[in-house]
Amino acid sequence: MKPIRLLIADDHSILRQSIALLLSKESDLEVVGQAGDGGQTMDLVECLKPDIVLMDIAMPRLNGIEATRRIRKKHPEVKVLILSMHSEDRYIRQLLRAGASGYMLKDASKKELVTAIRSVVQGESYLSPAVTRKLIDDYVRITDEITDSSTYHRLTNREREIFQLMTENRLNREIGVVLKISPKTVKNHRAKIMEKLNLHSQRDVLKYARNMDLIDFEAL
Repeated sequence: MKPIRLLIADDHSILRQSIALLLSKESDLEVVGQAGDGGQTMDLVECLKPDIVLMDIAMPRLNGIEATRRIRKKHPEVKVLILSMHSEDRYIRQLLRAGASGYMLKDASKKELVTAIRSVVQGESYLSPAVTRKLIDDYVRITDEITDSSTYHRLTNREREIFQLMTENRLNREIGVVLKISPKTVKNHRAKIMEKLNLHSQRDVLKYARNMDLIDFEAL
């Protein structure tokens, strides 16, 4: 079985050489080249055709994000695994969008790094636990912000009950029977709901409910 051919791209020569020495001790890994900047990385990918590039982000001439984008576009068979000190979500998201198959922090252990390399070469994605935790936290935060900014939270409990029945295409009289209130009261509540949610028709009600995941249906 052929060893996995690695190219290490990092502008810190001591770190780059240390990683190369560390990985060369693995029988199934072969470090075929080292690059100190993004431009050199592109040149070496072109001539060495590695299986995977271990890429830093902050490099001169061409940063890791742009280098990753260009490598994945021109050489889609070459995988890119990011090894960075940056844990900010803006870097993680940009690199994943650029085509990186994995993202790890530089404080990772040798065992984790080797595991990530093997996983990525096999076509899998790999995120270190710290990166995964960061993405989950950011997702929850963004979701909460979207939910908090929604007008739905402005409805009272009674209005939410009526809104649910509205999504079932119930008439005022039917809603009144279910909730034991008069059709006129239902009508007043309905008017307030439509105003608060800025809705103008029953179709708008259904679209809003679908977008908020309040009902489960495939088509209007």
